[in-house]
Formats: sequence, C-alpha cells, structure tokens
Amino acid sequence: MGLNSYPLTDESTTLQITLEPADNRRLANLCGQYDENLKQIEQRLGVEIASRGNRFRIIGLSQPAEAASLLIRNLFQATTSETITPEHVHLSLQNSSVNALLDAEEASEVEAPVVIRTRKALIKARGPNQQRYLKNILSLDVNFGIGPAGTGKTYLAVACAVAALEEEVVKRLVLTRPAVEAGERLGFLPGDMAQKVDPYLRPLYDALYEMLGFDRVLKLIERNVIEVAPLAFMRGRTLNDSFIILDEAQNTTIEQIKMFLTRVGFGSTAVITGDVTQVDLPKGRPSGLKHVLEVLKGVEGIGFTYFDANDVVRHPLVQRIVAAYEAHEKRQQRLASGD
Repeated sequence: MGLNSYPLTDESTTLQITLEPADNRRLANLCGQYDENLKQIEQRLGVEIASRGNRFRIIGLSQPAEAASLLIRNLFQATTSETITPEHVHLSLQNSSVNALLDAEEASEVEAPVVIRTRKALIKARGPNQQRYLKNILSLDVNFGIGPAGTGKTYLAVACAVAALEEEVVKRLVLTRPAVEAGERLGFLPGDMAQKVDPYLRPLYDALYEMLGFDRVLKLIERNVIEVAPLAFMRGRTLNDSFIILDEAQNTTIEQIKMFLTRVGFGSTAVITGDVTQVDLPKGRPSGLKHVLEVLKGVEGIGFTYFDANDVVRHPLVQRIVAAYEAHEKRQQRLASGD
C-alpha cells in the first residue's frame, strides 16, 4: 500500500497518524503478511488505509476512520509483546467498534476494560456488552447472560467464579447444565450416570482446565470444592458461600429454573447463561429461560446482559452466520405478524 493509493470523495475524512518508534519489525508485525491485518480492518470498518513506513493515512467516514486510527495505535502498542494475527485483529475490532464510538459512555468503558485475574489467565472484557456483563457479575448476586454461542457468556462466568474462589470470596464452585437430549438419548450412552452426562458438562470442564490447570481442577473436585453436575442434582439443596453457574439455561423447564434460583443461599452469586434461539426441549414444553426473563423483568438486584452477533469473539465467519440467522428470524416474525 502506498500513501497515494486512494482518492478522496466528497464524504471522506482523512486521518494521518505516525507511529513511534519507527521500528520495522514492529510495523511488519502490525501490518501482517501481505498487509492482511490492515486489509481486515479495511473490510470490517469500510475504510481505506495507506501506509509508508511508520506513517498511515486512513480514508473513510468520520467514526469508522477514528475507530481504525484507535485500533491501529492499540495494535502497534501490542506489538511490543505479541504477534498480531488475524484473530487478534478480529478480537480487537470488538473493542473499537463504530457503535462504541457513537456512545461516549461505552467508549470510555472500552478504553478501561474490566480485568479478571486468575493464577493461570488474565481475562479482559471485549466490547461494551462483555464489560457490562462482568460489572454486573461483580456487583449483583444473580445475573443472566443471554445471547448466541461464541459471545463469552460461559467463559467469562467461569473466570469470575475461579477468581472468586482464589480470592476466597466463596468457598466452592457449582457448575451445572440441564442434561437435555439434543438428538441422542442418555440411556444409549455407555457408562454410569456421571459418565453419561459428562459430554453435556465438557465446556465447563474445559474452561476450568484453562484457568486452573488439569491437576488442580481434579484435586478441587475430589475435595468437593468444585462440583460439576447436571441440574437435576441441585434439587433439595441450599448453596451458601458458593459461586453457581447454570449454563445452557434455555433447555430448562419453567419448574427447573425456578428450582435452581431458589437454591441460591447467603453469600452466593449465581450466573445463568443461555441462548433463547437454541432450545432443545421437546415440542410443547416452554423454555424456562424465556419464561423467567419475563417473570423477573424489573426485579431489583438482578442483572440482565443481552449479547448479539457483534459480540461473537470466534472466527469472523461465525459472527456473520449468527447475524444471518438473526435477520432470518426477524423476517419470519414479520411474515407471521402480517407486516
């Protein structure tokens, strides 16, 4: 890319930035092989980026151009200790989105994200919704995280749970999911009951292993400091001084989610996550998560965070797939209502 690559248009804004120090190794890291990182920013924000050495010119509408400028500066700062990959650029784009720049309050949140520290990981909020989600979890006793897969709902909840355990804010972790049969029956799976439900709980185990290490997780499970169990095992209990996570809550019945919420005892925090568009319950059985969102709307002391396709932090194609499904669902709802 050269500094004279792109013509100005009547609606264009041009921003000039110079990155210091003029370190060729760091600049090459920033731009990526064949400028792939810059091209990714161009495509996502709808801007044009021209570079020569450590000087960059950004052409586009005002807010996207400002977002690109901020992103390039942040990525260049990160080159001191990290290799900038397309995945890194994608995740960073969540933090410097045009929507965030349109809202001054959200933009300030993006500049100073909530950070969750565990012994083996440092987890930062990516974007305003993750920021709001973490703040709610840290300040409220009951929280709901609602949205599509890949938005970090479960991962961030587990991170908060691990941090609370390590800081001795709680005495134990309880992670649970409803063992709903999505195409297969538990009775046909090999092993005892614990082995049968293990596939349903695997994402929770994976997050724990990443943040605590495999051996430590096994030791804490043996001591009953960490309990990972299907939702049915929660009945009849009261959980004090615990961090409790109910994952995949869209597959609970109305009775099950009421049972879960009434297990929360003194000194405990509960986080309920789910995607109301991915219900695997038998036809005719309403989702407990959909129901409880209506029942508890406006109840003081309960947090609700809603994620959408813009919050997906997986492969960029996953974000587009989620957005396409959301658009299709809205079209179907309009057709059904006769609009």
